[in-house]
Amino acid sequence: MLGQHGRGLTKALFTQPALALARLGVTPNMLTVTGTLLTVLVAVTTLPQGRFLLGAALLALVVVGDSFDGILARATGTTSVFGAFLDSTMDRIADGAVFGSLVAWAALRLEPGALRTATIVCALAVVVLAEVVSYARAKAESLGVSASVGVAERTDRLVVAGVGVVAVGLGAPQWVLTAALALVSLGSLVTVVQRVLAARSQLRQREHAAAPEEGRPL
Repeated sequence: MLGQHGRGLTKALFTQPALALARLGVTPNMLTVTGTLLTVLVAVTTLPQGRFLLGAALLALVVVGDSFDGILARATGTTSVFGAFLDSTMDRIADGAVFGSLVAWAALRLEPGALRTATIVCALAVVVLAEVVSYARAKAESLGVSASVGVAERTDRLVVAGVGVVAVGLGAPQWVLTAALALVSLGSLVTVVQRVLAARSQLRQREHAAAPEEGRPL
């Protein structure tokens, strides 16, 4: 939901800087791959060590920069199917690095007990469910239907988790991050269910529409 509302704002803010990059010979695919590499680097070198404020600040900068690829592609008329495929694939790697790093933090930094177990479980659930959210949409589109609905898009997941990370970095109890991860995992699960139901509804409508044609006598 946040992602849908934020696209207009990022377009207004970043179109001119993106065009400046284009004049320097930078391509959207270059930005996509560079943004992913930086995300992975920042995540694995800050979050597992509990350097949450530094990690959150750097990741915020990288995420802002990552939005340039789509804006640049649209502004220069260089959008492509491969570009969309590459962007989606790189996003999955970046998300895995961020939430996987939080799994590592919980495993390495928290005292053994219920809180550590719950944090690891919630973070792992986010890693898995975030992939399924993306897969459900891609699979539905491959079948000719749309499944872009859902309460938790990528931006929502990153923002909610980021709030938990920053809060703990500022001194909040560690369970705050656990709660944020639990909320993200729940939202991701709801989104998966919403997309499955949306795809089922459209596929059934298509099957029902085709049935009279198939049964009509010649």
